[in-house]
Amino acid sequence: MMDFDQILRKLPHVYPFHMIDRILEIEPGKKAIALKNVSVGEFQSSGHLSGEPVMPGILILEALAQTGGLAFHSQGETEGGGIPFLARIEEFRLKGKVIPGDRLILEAEVLRIFSNLAILRVLARVGDEPVAEGTLILAKGPLTPPSPLGGEGKGEG
Repeated sequence: MMDFDQILRKLPHVYPFHMIDRILEIEPGKKAIALKNVSVGEFQSSGHLSGEPVMPGILILEALAQTGGLAFHSQGETEGGGIPFLARIEEFRLKGKVIPGDRLILEAEVLRIFSNLAILRVLARVGDEPVAEGTLILAKGPLTPPSPLGGEGKGEG
């Protein structure tokens, strides 16, 4: 099991878009199971629906993509590679809502890897109830993303 500090070192995301609290299980290049504790204090919960705090579906999708990225990225750790990012969403469905206090279990299974691309089947659930599922395609990009200001990262150039 990976703790929060280990996850922070593997994912490039920073607060408030770091969507994983703990990795429960990981098989490099095959699957990852993660946990997201949904809190009432999180920015996305308040005001999304009038009078009812709920985690937006797009953030559930992001959490699943990050989980899939850990499974895909862990496959090539010895080869260097790049940082996984969401390239395409296929057949994604929201099936229920996620509210503060829920423990969101995120599952990602790598179906196929083609060089710098991976096809993953993802499932988000609260307890035994599925709340989202679909197929995602992730791609590995450069370790340091290009800066919008030109040059390679950190505004150089």
